[in-house]
Amino acid sequence: MMKSNLIVMLTHQDKTVHNALEVFESCKDLPVQYWGFKDVGLPKPEMRELIKNIKDAGKTTFLEVVSYSKEECLAGAEFAVDFGFDFLMGTLFYPEVWEFLKNKKIKYSPFVGKVSGSPSILEGTVESMLEETESLASHGVFGVDLLAFRHKVNPEELAAEFVNRSKIPVILAGSIDSFAKIDFVNRVNPWGFTMGSALFTKNFIPEGSFRENLSAVIEKMESID
Repeated sequence: MMKSNLIVMLTHQDKTVHNALEVFESCKDLPVQYWGFKDVGLPKPEMRELIKNIKDAGKTTFLEVVSYSKEECLAGAEFAVDFGFDFLMGTLFYPEVWEFLKNKKIKYSPFVGKVSGSPSILEGTVESMLEETESLASHGVFGVDLLAFRHKVNPEELAAEFVNRSKIPVILAGSIDSFAKIDFVNRVNPWGFTMGSALFTKNFIPEGSFRENLSAVIEKMESID
């Protein structure tokens, strides 16, 4: 079985889906420990109910914040702590955000590289991102969120080298949407990877439900030595 952790995101087109709670409830018995969503797409009371249900099922919770300004990133961090998430992914790294998070229980993995736009795009070289990661590690963050498949130049080469050389955990996020990419993730072996939209667009079982697509991904992962 592959070592990378699958993080199932209840998100599509960079928003939490409107029926996220229903989708989670239909799949919570499956052998997936890590579940997450974004800070947009649902009213706050529904998000509170969603995270309560995920936690009540004994799962580990992730929030991904795709924001770039200092104010938005700080608001996302405050949201993550207020709601009791176990992990915060995304946001750009700002000293003020880290000052707020560093003594909290939450584990923080900010974006690495130059991230912009919606859907996000990634720019930068492996060397510049590794230098940035060294700096982040010195601050004490848990890991980094790498949007490798959103990079315009050689995303697989970038991911392979970056994961191999990073000294802190790497979460590959965005556009992991095929069995071939799951094989690639297994070879590269990051700490974790996210998958959301590909399950909602039924990339693995075109006529199947979300649960059937997720089950196919789990079966694929378990078949990898």
